[in-house]
Amino acid sequence: MRSSHKLAAIETTFDEDNLVPNAGLQAPAALAQKLGVAELVDERVTLPEGVAGRANCGTKAMTVIGAMLAGGDSIDDTDVLRAGAAPEVFDQVRAPSTVGTWLRAFNWAAVRMLDAVSRRVLARAWQAGLGPDLHDDLTVDLDSTVCEVYGTSKQGAKFGYTGVRGYHPLLATLAGTGEVLHARMRGGNAGSARGAGSLVRETISRVRNAGAIGALTLRADSAFYSRAFVRACRDHDARFSVTVKQLDPIRLKLRAPTNWPWRDAFDSALARVAAIPAPT
Repeated sequence: MRSSHKLAAIETTFDEDNLVPNAGLQAPAALAQKLGVAELVDERVTLPEGVAGRANCGTKAMTVIGAMLAGGDSIDDTDVLRAGAAPEVFDQVRAPSTVGTWLRAFNWAAVRMLDAVSRRVLARAWQAGLGPDLHDDLTVDLDSTVCEVYGTSKQGAKFGYTGVRGYHPLLATLAGTGEVLHARMRGGNAGSARGAGSLVRETISRVRNAGAIGALTLRADSAFYSRAFVRACRDHDARFSVTVKQLDPIRLKLRAPTNWPWRDAFDSALARVAAIPAPT
């Protein structure tokens, strides 16, 4: 089957005033309203005195969240929430120019205030039954990701180890579901493990604050094998699994004759599956 028109000459526009694009946003919008996300942002986030756009932070935050859920990845994409009859369903949506002014007013302190908001939202969601069984053992995966950006004037956008210009955020996710428990934005040239220790501590605190009482296990690859990562896990009584690079000191330690104690290893059903050495 062939098109009767040249596809490159076709322009697609949304010009029906009675249609609602992205109507599926009603479900997350209702959830956000139930959890009081906008109210928490208004309560917790205070932008510096004298900057433009510091009012109505909750409404502007919900505009950004809605646009991201609809696939937007730029400030101008927030306009999708005003297309067609969308304003009849999603009220108080702010224009891209207003959102841009608001976002540019953020400093590090305001970002940490948003961290406090997401911590409370996570707790409210899990207490409402939207998370895992709070009595179960939980596994948290720690990793970094490279987010490519375009343009040379974006603050923090740098070339990293992949040769891509962008950002290099840290993510802590719940194994099995992929739920993001915590995140931290970093410049593109940040080392993989930079800030991992503090992120582990904050993630464990978040999970406990949300009501989880089972054992916690942190998993990470060799990029996070560091004293800060291990100490953070031990300080908070969390188990950890981290890949270790086969460096010469490690090889020598493993090959050295010693009377290491042996410990039982169990699977997720608590069945004994092996015995492993426990070097010190």
